[in-house]
Amino acid sequence: MKNSRCLKTNHPKRRAGFSAWGLTMAIALGVHGMTGFTAAHAQATVGRVFGWAPAGETITAHNTSGTRRHAKANAKGRYTIGALPMGVYVVTLEKDGKAVDTRSNIKLTVGGGAEVDFACANDQCAAPANH
Repeated sequence: MKNSRCLKTNHPKRRAGFSAWGLTMAIALGVHGMTGFTAAHAQATVGRVFGWAPAGETITAHNTSGTRRHAKANAKGRYTIGALPMGVYVVTLEKDGKAVDTRSNIKLTVGGGAEVDFACANDQCAAPANH
């Protein structure tokens, strides 16, 4: 009988101890969780444009808010322009510094990308093999 009284008396103290510990853990996990959420959210607010283009040519993506990025198609004819903020873009294929083909109204959504392909001579975007 005496033991159950001790348990009843000590129980609120233990509960208070667990509550303080629980609160400390909740705050620690909450701060860590918020930091992780912010980082994931920031990464998900950019998109990319990718596709096929004649090897070695420059592809430029720009939008009305002033974002402008470019890339060169690799030897296989592939290109990727990353880290583009969400929005609507115009993507241009350039040859010798002049626009030769344009795709308008390319919409980037959160965490997504848009494939924008440009025509290649004889449907071959890769650079000719050196013999």
